Amino acid sequence: MPLKNILAKYWGYTSFRPLQEEIINSVLQGNDTLALLPTGGGKSICFQVPAMAQEGICLVITPLIALMKDQVENLKKKGINAVAIYSGMNYHEIELAFDNCMFGDVKFLYLSPERLETEKFRAILPRLKVCLLAVDEAHCISQWGYDFRPPYLRIAEIRQLLPDIPVLALTATATPAVVIDIQSRLKFKYRNLFQQSFQRSNLTYVVQQEEDKLGRILKICNNIRGTGIVYVRNRRRTREIAEFLVKNKIPADYYHAGLETLQCDKRQTAWMQGQSRVIVATNAFGMGIDKPNVRFVIHLDLPDSLEAYFQEAGRAGRDLNASWAVVLYQKNDIIDLRHSLSISYPPLQTIKNVYESLGNYLQLATGSGKDVSFDFDLHDFGRQYKVKPIIAYNALKFLEKEGYIMLNEEIGAPSMIHMTMNKENLYRFQVENMIYDPFIKLLLRSYTGLFSGYAKINESEIARRAGIETGKVVELLILLDKSGVINYVPRKQKPQIVFTTERLDVSHLHISPENYGDRLESAKQRVESVIQYMTSSTKCRSQLLLAYFGETDGQRCGKCDVCIELNRIELSELEFKAIYDQLEKLLKQKTRSINELVDGVSGANEDKVIKAIQWLHDHDKITTTDDQKYTWSK
Repeated sequence: MPLKNILAKYWGYTSFRPLQEEIINSVLQGNDTLALLPTGGGKSICFQVPAMAQEGICLVITPLIALMKDQVENLKKKGINAVAIYSGMNYHEIELAFDNCMFGDVKFLYLSPERLETEKFRAILPRLKVCLLAVDEAHCISQWGYDFRPPYLRIAEIRQLLPDIPVLALTATATPAVVIDIQSRLKFKYRNLFQQSFQRSNLTYVVQQEEDKLGRILKICNNIRGTGIVYVRNRRRTREIAEFLVKNKIPADYYHAGLETLQCDKRQTAWMQGQSRVIVATNAFGMGIDKPNVRFVIHLDLPDSLEAYFQEAGRAGRDLNASWAVVLYQKNDIIDLRHSLSISYPPLQTIKNVYESLGNYLQLATGSGKDVSFDFDLHDFGRQYKVKPIIAYNALKFLEKEGYIMLNEEIGAPSMIHMTMNKENLYRFQVENMIYDPFIKLLLRSYTGLFSGYAKINESEIARRAGIETGKVVELLILLDKSGVINYVPRKQKPQIVFTTERLDVSHLHISPENYGDRLESAKQRVESVIQYMTSSTKCRSQLLLAYFGETDGQRCGKCDVCIELNRIELSELEFKAIYDQLEKLLKQKTRSINELVDGVSGANEDKVIKAIQWLHDHDKITTTDDQKYTWSK
C-alpha cells in the first residue's frame, strides 16, 4: 500500500508534515536514520508508517512508560495491534505479551531499555520477524544529553542480533555534540541526519522579571484568548495556582504525577476538550499531548535545561497560529535553580546508602527481587531511615536512570484481568463449579479480548451489574485467580518500586565516579545556559535558542521582549551589536564619561550611541559612578 494511503487509512491525514516522508523513505531503503524533529513535529509517524508498510514487527525503545501506554492505546484504537513490556508488569503479563508477539499479529512491541538484556527477551528475539528498530528519546543514549540513561547503551548490543535491520533514532532536542554522539553509540553505518529547524516563527518568546507572578498570569489569561499550560515545579503549587485562577473566573485545573490515574485521565481529557481552559502542572504533564490550539505556555519556575524548556514551550502553537511562551522569574529563582541542581545529584555515598536502605525497607534479600513490584511510601521510608524525602527521591531517580530500579509514581491505575484458561477448559470449569458460572459469564459479556490480552476493569461497575457488593466482586476475582481461571491485577493504591536487577550487595553497586562527575558538570552547564537565556537582554530570544541547538544563522524574530526593546531605540541588530561590543570593551578598561564613550565608538552617529548607552543603563548592563561616569556592570 502506498505510504500516503497508509497515512490516510490509519491516521486520517492526506499529507505528511515536513521531512516525515523523507525520513520514512530513508528507513525503507534500509538506512540507519536520525530524525531530529522539534516537539509537535510528528516523530511517531516516522516509525509507525514504515512499519505498517512492511511485514514484521517494529521494536520501539522508550523510557517513558506513560507515553508507551498512551501510544499502545492509540494504535489499538486504529485497529493496529501493539503491546508494551516494561518493569513493573507481572510474570503473566510479560509472558502473554511475548506470546502474542511470537504467535499473534502484533505490529509494535514497545520496550523499556532495561528489558533488552533480559533472558526472556534474548530468547524470543530470534523468533521475531523484526522489520525496524525505533529508538525514541534517543538523546538518552548520550552522556552529553540532558536525560542520559546508561541502559540505553545496551541498544547497540541488540543491533548485533539484528544485523540487517535499520535503526531509526528520534528526538525532539539535541545539541550538535549530542547529534554526533547518538549516531556513534547506536553504531550507524554512516551519519544520516534529518533535522527540522528549531525555528518557531509563530511562537513569541517572552521572559519577564516579575514580583507579582499571579497578577501577571491573570493579565496573560485575560489578554490572550484560548487554552494554556502553566508549569511549576511543586505539586502543591499546581493546586494553589489552579484554585487562584478559578477564583478569578478562569476555568482551570491541576495535574501532577501524584494524582490517581483516573484523575489524571479525567483532567487531561477535560483540558483537551476545552472544558478547562488552563491546566497548571508539573513537567509530568505533556508527553504525548497533541493539542494544536494551545495559545500560551507559562513557566513560573525556571526549567532545568533549555532542552526541557524548548519541549515544554513548544506545546504552544502547533496549529501554526500566533502563540506565546512566557517565563516569569524573580532573582531568587536563579538561586533556587542552582540549589535544585545541587540536591538533584546527592553524593555517591548517599545514593549507595539509599539503595541499601531501600532493600532493607522492602525486606529484600541480596540476590533476589528482580522484576518484583513493591508498594512504596517515600515519606515513611524517609522517616525510618532518617533521610529527607527530597534527597531520597533524587537518589532513587538517579538509581532509576542507572538501570537498577524503576520508580513508578502512578497510583490508582485500573485493575486488569486476563483469562488464563482456554475456552474449552473454562467451559469445563464452569460446569464443575456452577457457583462461579454467572459471574464468569458477566465478565465475558462486559469485557472483550480477555483470552488474548489484559482488559482494564472496574470492580464497582461489575458489582453494580451483578447486584452485589464491590467487596464480594474483589473476593470472587481473587478466588478465580487462585483457581487458575484468570490472572487478576488489582488497582495500585501506592507508588511502586521495581528492582530491575536482583538486589546487589552495596559494594557491587557500580556508579562510576568519573561518569557521575561528568554528568554533574554537564548538568551545571545546562543550568547556566538556562540562566544566561533568562537574564540576557541584548539578544533575540529565538536566536539564543537556535544558537544553543546549533543554528547560528537565525534571524531576529522582531517580537520577543528583547526585540521589542531594541526596536524602540531604532537600531538594527548589526548596529546595536557593533556599538555594544565597543562600549563593553571601553568600559571594561576603565570608567568613562558619556562624551568619552561617544567619542570612543566608531562607525555610528552620536544619537545612536547615546540611545544604546541609555538602553544599556535601563537594563542594568552599565551603571553610573558617584562622579557621573559609566562602568560595566559585574
